[in-house]
Amino acid sequence: MQQANDEQDKALPVVLEPNGEASAAVIWLHGLGADGYDFVDIVEQLDLPTNHAVRFVFPHAPEQEVTINAGMRMRAWYDIRSFDLMNDVDAAGIRVSCYQVYGLIKQQLDAGIAADKIIIAGFSQGGLIALHAALSYEKALGGVLALSTYCPMYEQFYLHREIPIMMVHGSLDPVIPLGVAEHSKNALVQKGYAVEWHTYPMVHSVCQQEIEDIGNWLRRTLELPHA
Repeated sequence: MQQANDEQDKALPVVLEPNGEASAAVIWLHGLGADGYDFVDIVEQLDLPTNHAVRFVFPHAPEQEVTINAGMRMRAWYDIRSFDLMNDVDAAGIRVSCYQVYGLIKQQLDAGIAADKIIIAGFSQGGLIALHAALSYEKALGGVLALSTYCPMYEQFYLHREIPIMMVHGSLDPVIPLGVAEHSKNALVQKGYAVEWHTYPMVHSVCQQEIEDIGNWLRRTLELPHA
């Protein structure tokens, strides 16, 4: 795959183009303090067919002060104000980041990618935005990949109950406790969403079995050809 972005412009997403013309897209959001390069290397580990035709887009969150980190400036999709993740929520910041994702979705639609071939993926903070953006967008997208994250604003969601959702979490996660993630998953299920759920014996990170499961889910969800 070829890296198609101008690396000198840090405001632009990192884009990995397929070998041929793209017919699907994955917009993948990083976690707190990282940037768009954080998950670039994972693409080659997904074991997708060589002719998969999937464009991967890795945007950068803006830099802002994060309350829970003593007000330090870092890349963040929204502010984290306290450890009460499900109740003390920066709803305004989440909305702003969702509109950034909506803009990225429109770019893919304008490029000829069908809405049901666009996946929104994200890790931690990025996973929350992935869920929120996909479940509130005007069109039904292809799916949501939510890694080591949570969903505090689930009561708002009522659209696109048919959208495939895969949530994964580490059973030893000290940053977003497993119970918080399970509560979010159960709440989405009660709202009528079908959630494929996986846990792994890991902390707030990504493991090899998880990468294999993500690859399998992407192949099924995007109906990718066999290698």
